[in-house]
Amino acid sequence: MRLITHLRHVDLAVPDYDRQRDFYAGVWGLTEVANDSGISFLAAEGSPEQYIVRLRKAEEKRLDLISFGAAAPQDVDALAGRLRAAGVRLISEPGKLDTPGGGYGFRFFDLDGRTVEVSADVAVRAHRRLEAKEAVPVRLSHVVLNAPDIDATRTWYETHLGFALSDTLAHPRMGQVMHFMRCNPQHHSMAIARGPHASLHHISFELRGLDEYMYGTGRLLRAGVRMLWGPGRHLAGDNTFSYFLDPHGNTVEYTTELEELDEDAWHPHVYDFSQPEVSDQWGTANPMNELIAKESFNDVDRGVFVAPPV
Repeated sequence: MRLITHLRHVDLAVPDYDRQRDFYAGVWGLTEVANDSGISFLAAEGSPEQYIVRLRKAEEKRLDLISFGAAAPQDVDALAGRLRAAGVRLISEPGKLDTPGGGYGFRFFDLDGRTVEVSADVAVRAHRRLEAKEAVPVRLSHVVLNAPDIDATRTWYETHLGFALSDTLAHPRMGQVMHFMRCNPQHHSMAIARGPHASLHHISFELRGLDEYMYGTGRLLRAGVRMLWGPGRHLAGDNTFSYFLDPHGNTVEYTTELEELDEDAWHPHVYDFSQPEVSDQWGTANPMNELIAKESFNDVDRGVFVAPPV
């Protein structure tokens, strides 16, 4: 039984907090809803989530947390019990959350040592329908994680959290390089990319439509933000993409029109990533190459838990 409903927020720690905060609350188009002694909570205007990005001032850059939603407190308890019985290391037991919106949740480590949170009963934030040509994020779309063994990480999320495989990217020389995973009919709320170490690959933000996606892409280009790859449209998920680098070198994406699946009828594909139309159906993006791919390997994440030697 699937107990997770959706992706809530992604939390980052950064040394240059002020610069990172100015980027996300400025040209990127999020709204700061709370700020307290080196921690900033940033919401999307069209999202009921209290916040979709949290920034924290720290000496080292790291991925602090990925948060998913559950439908009810009893689902949180059921998931905690399931994980505990399977030997998954819990960081905290289910209980009241003291982050904006409150709620009931707990935290644990995934296979690669990332901190994951699952919560329910978080208060809904007042949000609104974005207007035509309003080129700011509507909501958080998905997060992509780097993992050295994408099959093991995929199996862990399927077994313990109820994620399902939507599609896979493969390459004739490199084998399978990315698994797209879903926790609802959206093609992917998370994907797992093959990388040399566990780290954040990218965070993706949904815009209102094609016009808004292009207006937003143009605004970032005019502001001098470095675009890695795009604009284009992927085959897996059928969504548009423009990938940029935030001030700390994390890859962030503007997207729209991510595919909604009929889960009962869907069968995963394996797409040949060496075919140009797989990475970009339109043919408008700059060609994907090793240099672009390496940018999204990101730095080794010092926040990832490393088990002590036995």
